[in-house]
Amino acid sequence: MLKKYFYITTPIYYASANLHIGHAYCETIADTLARYERLKGNDVFFLTGSDEHGEKIAKNAQANNMSPQDFVDKIYLNFIQNWKEMGISFDKFIRTSDPKHVECVQKVFHKLVEQGDIYQGNYEGWYCTSCESFWTESQVGENHTCPDCGRQVHKEAQKAYFLNCKKYVPQLLEFYKSHPDFVPGGKLNEMLNTFVLPGLEDLCITRQDVKWGIPCLEDPDQVIYVWIDALLNYISALGYLSNDDSLFNKYWSDQATIVQFAGREINRFHSIYWPILLMALNLRLPDTIYIHGLLLTRSGVKLSKSLGNAPSPLPLIERYSLDALRYYMVREIVIGEDGTFTPKQFIERINSDLVNNYGNLLNRTLNMVKKYFNSVVPNYKPIDSENINKLYSDMFKLLDEYQNNMDKYNLTKGASCCMSILDLGNKFIEVQAPWILAKDPNKKDELEQSMYALEEVLRISSIILQPFLVTKAKLALEQLNVPSSLQTYSSIKEIGKLSGIKNNPPQILFPRLDVEIETKYLTELIDGKNN
Repeated sequence: MLKKYFYITTPIYYASANLHIGHAYCETIADTLARYERLKGNDVFFLTGSDEHGEKIAKNAQANNMSPQDFVDKIYLNFIQNWKEMGISFDKFIRTSDPKHVECVQKVFHKLVEQGDIYQGNYEGWYCTSCESFWTESQVGENHTCPDCGRQVHKEAQKAYFLNCKKYVPQLLEFYKSHPDFVPGGKLNEMLNTFVLPGLEDLCITRQDVKWGIPCLEDPDQVIYVWIDALLNYISALGYLSNDDSLFNKYWSDQATIVQFAGREINRFHSIYWPILLMALNLRLPDTIYIHGLLLTRSGVKLSKSLGNAPSPLPLIERYSLDALRYYMVREIVIGEDGTFTPKQFIERINSDLVNNYGNLLNRTLNMVKKYFNSVVPNYKPIDSENINKLYSDMFKLLDEYQNNMDKYNLTKGASCCMSILDLGNKFIEVQAPWILAKDPNKKDELEQSMYALEEVLRISSIILQPFLVTKAKLALEQLNVPSSLQTYSSIKEIGKLSGIKNNPPQILFPRLDVEIETKYLTELIDGKNN
């Protein structure tokens, strides 16, 4: 079977001195999908990066007594450190200040000017410096506030270049109609009803009073709008319009599956203007753009560094492990929906799923195999046992459910299927009661096959948990001493090949967390008392 090509991207974030778990969430869900597709043997190219241009960044640099380039160089290192600590397995990290990206953006601009899709005119409108977005009179309302962030906007009038969006509205609407899952979860309807159907205006795509950005070759006094610049990273990173466009021809082809992730606050750019740009360039559109929700407190307040309620992922990783944080984000928050992060909820989820369900089953199984069989996995043989046969049957059904959900990018349900398989193992122990079987010589076969079945439950669940638990699932497989040939996704239903393997000594995967102590610690971390 031929490998499938997957091109998975996340939005490139505004260069900010402080990354928090809200940023880490988007990267984690994209990375989980990338790891799942690699586990299946597919060819994946995973892109992320940093958006390094615009007025907002120039002002932040000035406030820090730094040049814009020095400022974004520092931020870039911060991104790399955070994503390394988060286990983000990107294939490329693109910076929009990279000369190759700059060259691509300028070539695209020139191409669209020549074919009449970008034209020169005069612009007067309301501008939000924080979001770096222009808005119409009706959108800012009587109070003249940004529809996205709620901050005050100001009026600007200037010579500018425009993207001819009106030209592509019929084609855009037809594409939406023929691709109902392009932006899942109802996130497209909001954009349609707010921006497109009332009459989409041509987009002002240059500024003449911003110096930190990509200049237009046609008019050096004009700088290309940061969101046109930023969106084009998805194809500039693959070498579009460059001397080496081999990656572009491979991963932006009709043979590839293109999945993009973006936050709700940039839905408009990804759902409307990105497709228009691609249509103007006569390029294919992504298969799916997932607009993920926000991380909220229990009271419904957005987690945000500016509000002081969003902790950095690094202290959480240091205290609770990388896998605990990654697992919580994917397990607890459904893609496209808002999710909550509260201290108690976080601790209880880790204890319930990772400590009790996974770690406890591994520890109990290894210790029983050690006690009854000197840590050597018994030889597999089918026996007439209703409980054992039902365990295998139920596990295989859950494996099919896992793949079905993961293939549909429903990572939360995929993680839930993993836990359900572990549930089967824990309940099986209580029903079979190996400690009783061990006392009856006539139950030797039943005891052997019960222990063997538990080894398979742990092998299989550890394989399919690897996209979520990037270190601990591997550690579990090492404790089980599973050969590499039986750690592959293609081997998950190959029952019967563990006979005679000697388990390694058990190690604690996840230590049990004291709910009261850890809730207090996390609460103080969010409040800034532990910083």
